[in-house]
Amino acid sequence: MESTDFLIVGAGIVGLAVANELRRRHPKANIVVLEKETEVGCHASGRNSGVLHSGIYYSPGTLKAKFCAEGARRMLAFAKENGVAHRVAGKVILAVGPEDLPGLERLEQNAKANGIRAVRLSAQTLMEIEPHATPGEAIHCLDTAVVDAPAVVQALAEKVELSGTRFFFGEEVIEAEETAVITRSGRKLKFEKMINCAGAHADKVARLFGLAKDHILVPFKGLYWKLRNGADHWVRESIYPVPDLNFPFLGIHLTRGVGGDVYVGPTAIPAFGRENYGLLEGITPGESAQIMGRLTKMYFQKDPTFRRLVNREMGHYVKTGFLKAVQRLVPALSVEDLVPSNKVGIRPQLVRRTGELEMDFHMEQTDNSLHVLNAISPAFTCSLAFAEKIVDEVERQGGEVKEEVKVA
Repeated sequence: MESTDFLIVGAGIVGLAVANELRRRHPKANIVVLEKETEVGCHASGRNSGVLHSGIYYSPGTLKAKFCAEGARRMLAFAKENGVAHRVAGKVILAVGPEDLPGLERLEQNAKANGIRAVRLSAQTLMEIEPHATPGEAIHCLDTAVVDAPAVVQALAEKVELSGTRFFFGEEVIEAEETAVITRSGRKLKFEKMINCAGAHADKVARLFGLAKDHILVPFKGLYWKLRNGADHWVRESIYPVPDLNFPFLGIHLTRGVGGDVYVGPTAIPAFGRENYGLLEGITPGESAQIMGRLTKMYFQKDPTFRRLVNREMGHYVKTGFLKAVQRLVPALSVEDLVPSNKVGIRPQLVRRTGELEMDFHMEQTDNSLHVLNAISPAFTCSLAFAEKIVDEVERQGGEVKEEVKVA
């Protein structure tokens, strides 16, 4: 049996950031990262839009608000230091009607409370920044940036590996003991401290330790289109709607990536598997039946909020329905301007057993393990700052870590 000081489950951006922070604090420690795939960042991290959010959406006092702005600064600095493509261009959050104005005002309040640079725009000033946007009031988030997300993941993984941390790929955790995990291949790893950063599978790992009892996971599929060549002049940088702050989704928006292409999306359509990227890809009968049961229960609960979300989002499966959502932001766009994109992601949304969506990051722990649950947007943006909080919590757990444990 092998032993390690720190065991990290999951080689997405959060797991890599935690490994990086652990190495900074414990230069001589034995650190291992387990990843069920054959390489890093195969799921949410590698499929991320690369937008570094400012933190304007998140209520003061939440973990998302606390780490978003600082995380964005650190991530942009990391991209610059490591030669990763990036751009700082800001984004516009647009109120397309009077019903959006209360939400716009709440975002302004968040910006002030969270120390975010954001400027209220009149309809006239908006036209100077995004001349083809629907006329209306808006907020300009000056510091919003975009990076090449897969390149960030690869650069951070290389840094972590060069520091002496070991990666074991193709190793899915399926059993756990108090101080050890067992993978599907039969590998058994004993640890002093374990940090679960398994993303869409984090709840399953947590349950092996008797945790995550009050939550269930519901995956949502994010589909994108993109603007055809010759149509990208409709957007200078990024245009977002005022989101429904009852949900942790930002609504369909237009974002210019580091390569210049303008992506349109994502949807927030209920998916039937944690890795259900295609029509049938990633669907297993048992898991899909469980998810269908959860969705049905949530859909018919007394509170109609979730029902409204599903009814709205299912219309986005059809291109014409998707287009209507986009035309609220840029009316001149036509159906011919949208061309297919292979960009698709899964948002592993944590839901309380009462049916309420968990709006913030969520962590649970035992004496020697910590489990990062609901690490969804803006987890990519927050990761380098959020990792400090995670490691702080690990270090507060009882018992000292005995560094330099030898591999048996």
